[in-house]
This record gives sequence, structure tokens and C-alpha cells, in this order.
Amino acid sequence: MIVTIEGILERATPLTAIISAGGLGYLVNIPVTTAAKLPSVGKSVKLHTHAVYREDSQSLYGFASEAERDFFALLIDKVSGVGPKVGISMMSKLELGSLISAISSGDAVLLAKTPGIGKKTAERVIIELKDKLLVFAKPSDTETAFELQSGPNSVTLPAPKAEDDAVAALVALGYKQTEASKSIGKAVQALGPSATTEQLIKAALS
Repeated sequence: MIVTIEGILERATPLTAIISAGGLGYLVNIPVTTAAKLPSVGKSVKLHTHAVYREDSQSLYGFASEAERDFFALLIDKVSGVGPKVGISMMSKLELGSLISAISSGDAVLLAKTPGIGKKTAERVIIELKDKLLVFAKPSDTETAFELQSGPNSVTLPAPKAEDDAVAALVALGYKQTEASKSIGKAVQALGPSATTEQLIKAALS
């Protein structure tokens, strides 16, 4: 089982990162919340990973912290109807602390706002995980998993491409094309044409 990967960030999108390590390039699926914290391309990065093996595919999912990785593994393993795609969607919409708070308080309405999560699935998440969250009560190591970047060193994209990539990311998260375009359009109006992909996605998901 691959539990961490550390290397050079070769490429990044809101939902994927390609990391070069040991002469190989690893495609890692990531939530938007992790993408927003990646360093700039060409710099060193470490992600905590969970591998999913199926008969016809092998996929690697990466997170900024062990706690996020462990929560993702628990989520897709214990909750019927929640697979990796839905898990990534949930963790793209809400930070880990917010997810844990929503589950602990039984806030199915908040969880159901995630694409691909209906009210019944949200209620299953709460029932299955509410008593399994004590392990996440320790202080989060999200901010120390790797060197977080901001300002001029963070991953930025030219505005037109940022808008297109943001729409594509929402579609990948389960939004319909027209709905994604409309949401990102509103985010562009609110944040301005210089907003990054991650900023647009966060605004659309909020």
C-alpha cells in the first residue's frame, strides 16, 4: 500500500497532481482543498495517499494530511453508496474540520449540498461515521503536511483558462455543464477576472 508520495510537482489541476518521484510520474487524484495548498510547479511536495485497486483500474488519492487521508479511507470504506469520486467531492466542498463538525452535529442538510450526495446518503454518512470520529479529535496536521504556498508562489493560471478549468472541475465533481458554467460565471463576477481556478471553485462551492 502506498501511504505517502514525495517528489517534484510536475503539473496540477484542481482535482489532480502529477508528482515525479524515482523516475516515475504519479497521477494523484486530490480534492480542491488540497489543490489550493499545493506549492508551485517544479517544487517539492509530499502527499498522504490512499490507493484504490479495482479489477480494471488502479487509482491513487492524495491529501495534505494524514487525518484527511484517513477520513477519506473511512468514508469510502464504511458508507454504502460513497465511492472515491463522491468522497473527493465531499472533501472538495468542505474542509476536514467542517465535515467532522457536520457529521458530529447530524447536519445532513450541509452534507447533502455536495454534488452526488442526496439526503439519504448524507444521513447514512452521519449514522455510519458519527461514532468513529474520536480518532480525528487530535489537532489537525493539515497545515504541516507540506510547505503551503500562497501569493506569487502558489499555482495560478491565466484568467480565461482558470475559468475553463474551474468549470471542468465542477463537472468532474458531479455538476451538470450548464450548472457548472453558471456557478463559475457568478464566481467570476464576484471575484473578478484575475481570480485563480481554486478561488473560483471555492466560491462556486460555498
